Formats: sequence, structure tokens, C-alpha cells
Amino acid sequence: MSADEHRETVKLLIGETGNRAAVRELLEGQYEVDTDQSVGEADCYLVDDHTFPDYHEALRERVERSHPVFCPVVVVRRRDSALRLSLPDPGERDPPLLVDEIVDAPIDRTVLFRRLNTLLTRRTQSKDLRRYITRLEESNRSLEQFAYAASHDLQEPLRMVSSYLQLIDQRYGDALDEDGDEFLEFAIDGADRMRGMIHGLLEYSRIDADGEQLAPTDLNNVLEDVLEDLQMKIDDHDAQVTAESLPRVEGDADQLRQLFQNLLENAIEYSGDEVPRVRVAAERVGQKWQISISDEGVGIDADDQERIFEVFERLHSHEEHAGTGIGLALCKRIVERHGGEIRVESDPGEGATFTVTLPASDEHANDEQ
Repeated sequence: MSADEHRETVKLLIGETGNRAAVRELLEGQYEVDTDQSVGEADCYLVDDHTFPDYHEALRERVERSHPVFCPVVVVRRRDSALRLSLPDPGERDPPLLVDEIVDAPIDRTVLFRRLNTLLTRRTQSKDLRRYITRLEESNRSLEQFAYAASHDLQEPLRMVSSYLQLIDQRYGDALDEDGDEFLEFAIDGADRMRGMIHGLLEYSRIDADGEQLAPTDLNNVLEDVLEDLQMKIDDHDAQVTAESLPRVEGDADQLRQLFQNLLENAIEYSGDEVPRVRVAAERVGQKWQISISDEGVGIDADDQERIFEVFERLHSHEEHAGTGIGLALCKRIVERHGGEIRVESDPGEGATFTVTLPASDEHANDEQ
């Protein structure tokens, strides 16, 4: 492929009175130059302030249609211009902005090329990022569809296996010797665990598709519901769960209940030989809330603190602790859907603190102001 095929296209929306021929000659050695006086496809638009009002609406449509891919517009400002044009403050409005750069006439070739190259580099980066995001979204959708289809289709044969194992146990259990009883118990336990894994995988694959729109959500109500659901487990372990007053966040209440339930269950489950003591706290950091759930349990080795958030990663055997290995991966997926992060701080034998960041509710932000 030749070098010319790699050059960006600059469209000149400059009239004859704006020295179009001279500007074209200036640019032709560096860029592909299009002098068709219409707003069509191009990598950058160079317009003079005399003709800018004529192209304003067409350029606006072009820039907005291209967004989020960056579509630069550069205005040549002449000394005799009656148009008072200045660059807007990017903080004054959300992108895309219509005018990205102003170059004063007479044009300084070095300054013009430097500014055009900077803008065109931005455009290339935005196009690459858009392609990457599109491929990633397509890949994620494909993986979600595969996980959902595979998990859904596995349920029926697994249901059949479980049913026949139960029939064997009911009809022939008395005829089995000790080894036969043990083998059958292993098979039933394996089928039960597989059912739990499939259910967890289905939940994991549908976080985005089945999620409700984020709305102001009182985490005190979420925690109250979770504690009620976990009351039997709390009583069985004589667990003590204390909580500060929690904030309102922008969230999906059902998914946040799942998040809190998984984290609290883990805190109780991995308490070691001591009575579980779990603390829930909140701290405002900018436009986010940091929610921490701390325990005094067995802790997590530093080498394992990243991989515990991956699907099917377990640190303990099924004999030591029940679980599917999906719970924390599900937590991570839920938090990321809310635009937040989840992390753990822990030392073996010293307990663990899981911290999640969630977006503050606009209602709460307004109250504080």
C-alpha cells in the first residue's frame, strides 16, 4: 500500500475570496485535499470565517453524526472578519464541540500543520478506540449468548441425571453395599453442585441483559432485605452484623441485593473458628460512595486477591466450604455494570475487607449541596 493511501483527507470549505487555491497548494504535499464545496466525508474540515455561517448547520450535523468518533473542524480567522468567533470552553458543554481549532490568517504553515496533525491524531485514536469498543461489545454479547445458551441447554439433561439418581436411591438404595451408597452419594452431590454452577453461570451471563435501569436506591433498605434473607445462616453461626447508616446510590436494587448477599455470606462462611463479626460502612469520595464489608475471618493470601473475582476460581475445597466459585465474579460484574470497582484488602488470619464503589444518587448529591 502506498504512502498516499494512508494520508488523511482535509476538506476545504473555503471560498475563492479566502484564497482557496493558495491554501490547497499549501496542504497538498501533506494531505489529501478535497475542494468540493459541500460537507461530505472527510477526516478534517478547514473553513474560513467568511463562509462558516453557510456551512454551520451541515457541519453541526456531520460532527454530531460522527460522535463519538472525533471529527475536527478548523476555522481560518481573517483580520477583516466581522464574525466574532472564539473557541468554546470544553467545560461549558458536553462533546462534541463544533469548532476545535482557530488559525489566524495569514496562515503560518508550521502552526497549521502542527495543529492539524494533533487533531488528526486524535481522530485516528478515537476511530481505533471505537473499533476496539465495538469488537469488545460484540465479543461480550457473543460470550453472554453462548454462556446463556450452554447453561440453559445443560439444565434439561442435568435434571434427567438428577431424577434418575434419586430414583436409584429410592428404589435400590437398600440393596447397595457401603461402596455403592458412597458412589451414589458422590454422584448426587456432583449433580447438585453442577446445578448450582449452571444457575450461577446463567445469572452471570444475564447481568447486563436482565438488569433494571439504575435509579436512586436506599442501601439501608437493601441491607435490611438481605439480612432478613440470611437470618437462618446468621443464627446458625451466631454471627454479629453491624452497619452504619448507608447512603442512597444510583443502582439496580435487585442486583445490589445480590451483591450484598454474596459478600455477607462469604464473610460469615469464611469466619474460621471464631464467631463471625461483620461490619458494613460507607464513605463518600467525590461523586462515588465506597461501601466496605469487613470481617475477622481466615483472610486471603495476597497472591489470590485478584483471581478470586474470576469465574469458577475457588481457594478451598468443596469439603471445606460450599459454593460454586461464581459468587465474587458475579459481584464484580454487578459493580462494573454500576460503573464502579471492587477490591479486597486482607492478610491471612486477619480477616478481609471488600470495598465497592457505587455512584452517588443525584438526589443525595443535591441534598448535600
